[in-house]
Amino acid sequence: MRMASFTVALMVIAATIAIRADGHEFSHHQEVKILRHLKRLNKPAVKSIKSEDGDVIDCVPITNQPAFDHPLLKHHTIQMRPSFHPKSDSTYIKKEIKTITQVWHNAGECPGNTVPIRRTKKEDLLRSKSMKRFGRKPHYSIPRTTTFDPTKGHQYAIMGARNGRFYGTEVVINLWKPYVQVPDEFSLAQTWIASGSGSTLNTIEAGWQVWSLLHDLLFDFMQNHRDGYRRTGCYNLLCSGFVQTSNRYSVGGAYNIVSRYGGTQYEISILIWKDRKTGNWWLRVGKDIIGYWPGKLFTSLGNGATRVQWGGEIVNLKTGGKHTSTDMGSGHFANEGYKKASYVRNLKIVDGTNTLREPKSLYYFADKHNCYNVKTGNAGTSWGINFFYGGPGRNVKCP
Repeated sequence: MRMASFTVALMVIAATIAIRADGHEFSHHQEVKILRHLKRLNKPAVKSIKSEDGDVIDCVPITNQPAFDHPLLKHHTIQMRPSFHPKSDSTYIKKEIKTITQVWHNAGECPGNTVPIRRTKKEDLLRSKSMKRFGRKPHYSIPRTTTFDPTKGHQYAIMGARNGRFYGTEVVINLWKPYVQVPDEFSLAQTWIASGSGSTLNTIEAGWQVWSLLHDLLFDFMQNHRDGYRRTGCYNLLCSGFVQTSNRYSVGGAYNIVSRYGGTQYEISILIWKDRKTGNWWLRVGKDIIGYWPGKLFTSLGNGATRVQWGGEIVNLKTGGKHTSTDMGSGHFANEGYKKASYVRNLKIVDGTNTLREPKSLYYFADKHNCYNVKTGNAGTSWGINFFYGGPGRNVKCP
């Protein structure tokens, strides 16, 4: 992907200090607001780790993490481990997933009773068009297979399950670093767990994303909502809600390695499930339990999800009146297959008996199949239910 570049210069004009960042000027008053916002976002740390990719990871006391800024969590007691894990139906035995670490792991580790949080820098805020919206999710960003509005610019290539009640999902997602044409666009691969619609929409989402307005590098993200993204939809730990319990995994941290076309393939395994005893929704990435979304944050998800989706999403801003050349997945169409197209495998849902099983009545959807498409993979293998997806965006059939 192309990295957004920024030049910062100090200028004195009539006793006003202005900061120029990629063409935008900020007054002294705005500079003070930025510093105040950074102070709110970045919690005091007992240790800080400088990563080779330029990130700073702050080891924040677990009781002082951003989650507890949420008014509903003021007196919350941390649940350090789930009450139970989903049972497997053992339909397939997944092959061992290569261990994927984050870049900052090469520079140190956080002590017990702390959580690693990527420090938000001034440059991060300057890349955003609005401090108020920094780190927040657009309210229309969820696949709508029957009511898709192309004017919003979001395009999808997904597989989904609906017409049921779901209490979680497990999935293995191929890991890539796609090209993104302009900073305001992004490319991601993830799972959506959703219930409700409109103002009652609740979603939990987790996966990886490339979006330079939020972070220049590949990172995983997760978010929670209780109002159709209008006020509470948010990435990572940039707004309160998600309670992290792991001291090893930085939500929003960059991965150290990605798949190569025709070469070694890397993956992340994601498991999200509802703790039926506490109502909390837990997240596991690989073998690491990362934390949970407290049940009290949700309304319609309180009784489980009504749909689960997996796949890719991009933003198409049609720069110059043409379709974006932003990649989805590997940037190659689904029909190219393994080691060339991006894939999602071993799709499972958690049912009412707390059992992981393969979903029924699946559908797939690609709203611009000449730009990005979906192809189901071979069934009856160790990959279980799987599919390939993605594409290069603009081409002769996608002008």
